[in-house]
Amino acid sequence: MSKRKLFERLPLIVREEKFLAVGAVTSLVFLGFGNTIMGQLDNPLWMTLIFAWLFTAVLGSVLGVVRHADHLAVRLGEPYGTLILTLAVTAIEVISISSVMLHGANNPTLVRDTLFAVIMIILNGMVGLCLLVGGWRHLEQQYNLQGANAYLTVIIPLSVLSLILPAYTVSTTGPTLSWLQELFLAVMTAALYVVFLTIQTRRHRGYFTLDEGEDHHDSTKASRHSLAMQTFLLIIYMAPVVYLAKQLAQPIDQLIEVAHAPVALGGIIIAVLVVTPEAISAVRAARANRLQRSANIFLGSVLATIGLTIPSMMVISHLTGRKLELGLQHADLVMLPLTLVVSVVTFSSGKTNILQGAVHLVLFAAYLMLIFQG
Repeated sequence: MSKRKLFERLPLIVREEKFLAVGAVTSLVFLGFGNTIMGQLDNPLWMTLIFAWLFTAVLGSVLGVVRHADHLAVRLGEPYGTLILTLAVTAIEVISISSVMLHGANNPTLVRDTLFAVIMIILNGMVGLCLLVGGWRHLEQQYNLQGANAYLTVIIPLSVLSLILPAYTVSTTGPTLSWLQELFLAVMTAALYVVFLTIQTRRHRGYFTLDEGEDHHDSTKASRHSLAMQTFLLIIYMAPVVYLAKQLAQPIDQLIEVAHAPVALGGIIIAVLVVTPEAISAVRAARANRLQRSANIFLGSVLATIGLTIPSMMVISHLTGRKLELGLQHADLVMLPLTLVVSVVTFSSGKTNILQGAVHLVLFAAYLMLIFQG
């Protein structure tokens, strides 16, 4: 893009990217006055205000990252489109978890709580809402059964090996894995995800479309920015996420302490930040009777979360000396298998309706209830 064209388009860019200023200003404020601001978190009203401010700034930046990653995906096509979207969302999740995990006292269950929260929010909350909204508007909706089976074929063993098996191993004390077991899990998880990605983007792309002409990304989302400008904006939006996620860790810890809330609440907050942009896209697609697009979003999100976050966090935990407890306990050991079984039943016929959506939402409500009354 020439300097003249860039100058002419500058007002449009400013209008479209106005929230970038919110992230930049927030980052500068906390960079200059962070110690003073955080020093008053003992005041509940001030703590709530700071938490809401940071949460909004990070969420807006995350939405910007995902939006520009989606534009790049449309422009570059497959397999690069899927890789960009997946890596952008996973990077945000790893950054957020790392920031909270490395802040203050060691929280060995944070990774587990976040992964479990992402699975519950997506496979129960997001799936239930999509099927209910889509079924209410269109009675029945269709998707490619082979694609859904491919997703679940990988999601189920990875979920069990990552979150259930550590609770039953005897080589270490507690719901943890030995060094060799962690190495096996990290390598196996990453390798299986790469195999799946090969299937999705090269060998069997037709499994993930409803008909021959359907693409993974909505062409109407193509941006008017150049490729270089699109990449630059994605990186610029990522910068506030990296910095502000670390700042958000302090009010999260304070909120849990003051409210005497379960420690798992920290994982839920991170999960909401990561999942919200994709949830909006999935529900919109289901409402427009494009359930295949929704299925690719919510099943792909769960798979990417497990397949990429687990190896990344294991590497970070060893580099920083932070302990990881991955094994679920108590009621969670029932909720995860139940969710996986219901998901298999839901995606076993190629069609969905409102009943299936209602069942998933009931499971999501049960998950929320058990957080506070487990």
